[in-house]
Amino acid sequence: MIMKDEVVELLKKEESIELEFKAVLPPSRLLAKLISSFANTEGGYLLLGVLGTNNIKGLSGDFYATDTVHKAIDLLNPKPIVNYEYLDITGKRIFVIEIDKSDIDILFSEDKYIREDDKTILVSSIVESFTAIRYPKLSEIYYKLNEQSENATESKKKYFKHIQSILKIMDDLERILYPDNIDIPTSNQEGKILSRILYSSFADNFETYMSDLLYEIFLAKPDTLKSEQTVTVKEVLNCTDLQDFIEYWAKQKIGKLQKGSVKGFIEDTPQIKKLNVLENSEIKEIDKLLQIRHLYSHRNGIVDDKFLKFLPDIVELNSEFIMSISDIVYKLEYFIEIVNRIDDSAVDKYNLAI
Repeated sequence: MIMKDEVVELLKKEESIELEFKAVLPPSRLLAKLISSFANTEGGYLLLGVLGTNNIKGLSGDFYATDTVHKAIDLLNPKPIVNYEYLDITGKRIFVIEIDKSDIDILFSEDKYIREDDKTILVSSIVESFTAIRYPKLSEIYYKLNEQSENATESKKKYFKHIQSILKIMDDLERILYPDNIDIPTSNQEGKILSRILYSSFADNFETYMSDLLYEIFLAKPDTLKSEQTVTVKEVLNCTDLQDFIEYWAKQKIGKLQKGSVKGFIEDTPQIKKLNVLENSEIKEIDKLLQIRHLYSHRNGIVDDKFLKFLPDIVELNSEFIMSISDIVYKLEYFIEIVNRIDDSAVDKYNLAI
């Protein structure tokens, strides 16, 4: 049983190796990392619904934090000893998670996390050596992504990790992706196919990032999920619990984005619209980038009437749309810049757990 008097004293302290505050309910994957880090160090407390020292916000009652804790613990191997319960402090409800120190490593997806001062870090997070000789820019982007993953949502960290894997593939297969020059599109047929796959991959995962971010926003601000939109009984019953439904609904909201209508997606998604981070010119540019993905995924790069509307002065009908690796990387950097701005704004506006 967690002692209320002890928690009251914890609220007066600063975050430390044994204490962390979260204003909102984190996704289960992030919670699993946090729990394992405490178990692998000195044990400690996670207080949800707390902004900082002596700053209690209270945790929304729309979601059951116990369900998220159960999911988080299920992601860990072996299972740590954890106690948790809601407590009312000064008229506000917070959720307290007490984690015992473990004598053996508690792993999340085979990774070990520990506490270092007031931070949770991955033990194997020592920066890998990655030096792209022929195209040094790949290395530069790779290391910048490590820096930009600090103080980011889980959604952004996941997207940037995916991009880093793409950068390594680009370097490993440089002989077919850019055999002559980074500014000259490859004539190698395997290189053309791989280029299309790599571009489509980071464009697809931009959409996945947006869906994951919506999920985090819905968890942090459940009132933003409430609207006059209707759902079917089947949709609800197909989900095991409320959080599964929220994840499902976040993915459903991406429909217009997947069809290449960024403007339509933003208009239909107030959680993103209220961030006010994208200019009309940027929305049009993202539309164009997603149309290229569509052309690569469904037309093998052969220009059709629809695509011709986006680049009328550059491409011809039924021609093959080919990009050099430097052009692909330029577009990749554009996605990175957009994600950084969206993520920073979302963290600030919705107090997301990071």
